[in-house]
Amino acid sequence: MPVLTASNSLYLHIPFCTVRCTYCAFNTYINLESLIEPFTNALIREIECVARSSSGLKLHTIYFGGGTPSLLSHIQIGRILSTVRREFDLAADAEISMEANPDDIHLDYVHALMEQGINRLSLGMQSANNRELQLFGRRHDADTIHRAVAASRRAGLKNLNLDLIFGIPHQTLNDWEVSLDQLLWLHPEHISVYALGLEDGTAMNSWVQKGKLPLPDDDLTADMYEFADEYFNTQGYQQYEISNWSLPSRECKHNKQYWLNLPYLGLGPGAHGYMDRLRYETILSPHRYINLLINSDTSRAFPLTPAVNDWHEIDTDTEIAETLLMGLRLTQTGISRFDFVQRFGKDVMECHGSTIEKFVESGLLILDDKKLILSPKGRFLSNMIFREFV
Repeated sequence: MPVLTASNSLYLHIPFCTVRCTYCAFNTYINLESLIEPFTNALIREIECVARSSSGLKLHTIYFGGGTPSLLSHIQIGRILSTVRREFDLAADAEISMEANPDDIHLDYVHALMEQGINRLSLGMQSANNRELQLFGRRHDADTIHRAVAASRRAGLKNLNLDLIFGIPHQTLNDWEVSLDQLLWLHPEHISVYALGLEDGTAMNSWVQKGKLPLPDDDLTADMYEFADEYFNTQGYQQYEISNWSLPSRECKHNKQYWLNLPYLGLGPGAHGYMDRLRYETILSPHRYINLLINSDTSRAFPLTPAVNDWHEIDTDTEIAETLLMGLRLTQTGISRFDFVQRFGKDVMECHGSTIEKFVESGLLILDDKKLILSPKGRFLSNMIFREFV
């Protein structure tokens, strides 16, 4: 049976997009809009399947990710959330987030989403430069972002995240500053910024490999990251994770669930979950997903559903390593030594003392009686540090 805590979360993957962004390597599909309604039915079925074996699982966050969840109607979102409320013990003050394309956001839609329970939107702004947006294959322009934010505010939404990407081919520091200016003018409660990743199978990576676009400049990318941090700080935003800043008390509760390596259910095609010391993933294909949920036997041991096609148990050493990898992303709190002992029965230095000492001596980690965190210098080299704990 699952461990019942007040800190479980639910991730719902919505795999549909109108266009595929040139940098995107997520499990998304275009030209499948006809599947959205049967997919909604299948997702509701998967929620019901896992709930039957969960024995009153408590949830404090829900996150609709994708893909483009805003391709679903407010009625479909409402049906999904009604099922969650019926099947789980959802906290009265639960954070319920939904990713959205700015093109999809208008006043009536946001009003309707909020009536269904959505209380946090994450808009894929990505850039305020129309040339960069066209390079990404985005279906919105810079003006659309402003209209989407204005509509969200008129609807009464009080928790908004905006995403930006930096380190883009041909992007200058001045281009980046303009995007930051535009974002801050919109006054979001939360900001996420990500260095462009060149992922296998993406159009962007293919263009770089063929010489049609230059490789991102690592030094310039580092300068952009440092500039953003300093700029956000002057405007009252505090960095609390390597890629995330927020106004006071506006951190994303759902994403902190991942960074603290706490349990969450992952449902929908291509979703990943971590519950009862099992890491698992569901099948990628929306067609197969729908067929399995509608036609298969629904009796599987928690947290598995008919859509899960791979899973493995996490032993203590792996859980410790994953907790370090994820927790060190939290730039202010890092790894609480007290919480670590409570969870694992031993201090962090008993597990990886020599590795930690090496990075403390080189100025990449900071260790005191209460916590272990990355130094500002260590944030730039975090992937190298993390590899040492695996």
